[in-house]
Amino acid sequence: MVMSVRMALLPLIFSLMIHRVSGADWGVSYRHSHICALKDSSVTIYCTYTYPTGYKIKKTIWTKTLVKDKESNEAEDTSKYENKSEKKHEDAQDLSEDPEYSQRLQYLGDKQKNCTIRLSHVTQKDSHMYYFRFTTKKTKKKWIGDRGVSLTVTDLQVEAPERVTEGDSVRLTCKSSCARTDRATFIWYRNSQPLTERRDRNNQLLLQSVRREDAGRYSCALQEHTYISPAVQLSVTYPPKSVSVSISSSGEIVEGDSVTLSCSSDSNPPANISWFKEGTFVGSGRIYSISKISSDHSGEYKCKSSNQHGEKYSDTVTLNVMYPPKNISVSISSSGEIVEGDSVTLSCSSDSNPPAEISWFKERMFVGSGRNYSISKISSDHSGEYKCKSRNKLGEKDSDAVTLNVMCELMMVQ
Repeated sequence: MVMSVRMALLPLIFSLMIHRVSGADWGVSYRHSHICALKDSSVTIYCTYTYPTGYKIKKTIWTKTLVKDKESNEAEDTSKYENKSEKKHEDAQDLSEDPEYSQRLQYLGDKQKNCTIRLSHVTQKDSHMYYFRFTTKKTKKKWIGDRGVSLTVTDLQVEAPERVTEGDSVRLTCKSSCARTDRATFIWYRNSQPLTERRDRNNQLLLQSVRREDAGRYSCALQEHTYISPAVQLSVTYPPKSVSVSISSSGEIVEGDSVTLSCSSDSNPPANISWFKEGTFVGSGRIYSISKISSDHSGEYKCKSSNQHGEKYSDTVTLNVMYPPKNISVSISSSGEIVEGDSVTLSCSSDSNPPAEISWFKERMFVGSGRNYSISKISSDHSGEYKCKSRNKLGEKDSDAVTLNVMCELMMVQ
């Protein structure tokens, strides 16, 4: 009786042994379970698969859909689903037929053992789980590698301070969420131009003793990759430099004109501007305007540029306001009586720019020129009204008249 039971169990045990051995012959193996790739790069997913001798491969696909058979990942005979709506295994979409993948997916394997693929120009949308599935002929067995491969697509980011002061050192870092195992070479760019001297295996860019020329938009990339990180602005702060004043009028400035002084200053952050005339504060702001300028505005001007890092003055500029003669007057050298035989000098005072030419008139008759009109050994014939005329290219003006009253000496008769 016992012997009969044992004999009856032998076929069942033998069948289970065959199934276990047979099941062990089915499988999909991925070299990496997780891949982290850089945006716009190409990714190779290495893969191999096995199946029992005697089977031939009908179809191989890569899919993002995990469709499990009833017995987890046992090879299943799907002939019973033929021509029926419950043919569930077809739910796994072939990526080679997906418009988003068809132009970028290249099958590098074969229909025997190798299922390696390459996916090019990856983006963050490609971050997903990927599975390989194969189907055999005749018996229509299907097997999916349900462990799959997780693909993460990331970009590069530059970490840098927003501001650094001139003369300081600053370190910029090129980072991504991928933990890179290869010895990648990093390339740095400033304002989209490669910093050719900065090609190294260090993901940091060290700028020592920063200059204002180092300011700009920095980005990074990996050598042999087309993707370049988004740019980050680095601002270099420094005290005012190259402070200068310009005048709106390049020609002569005539009384009544409108004149603008502009202060130019190279600084970061932008400087506060103050204006000075002959050392006295007269205004603030980058522009100092004078409407209807007068002779009183003539003089030396300069601007001061200042921020939290320092201050600097410009060189002085001179406003030379041109105007016609004014305030014309005549003075006489003698303040007392003028007696025949005296020497007398008349002086003409005139305010003008450019300096005026002086003409002298006695009773409207021209008698001389020059700022001083001198009479030696004056006689009674010199008595009368005198005035001077002040003239420059902008105009002329007469002084008020002054009177010379020459006293005669009395002769003593014996």
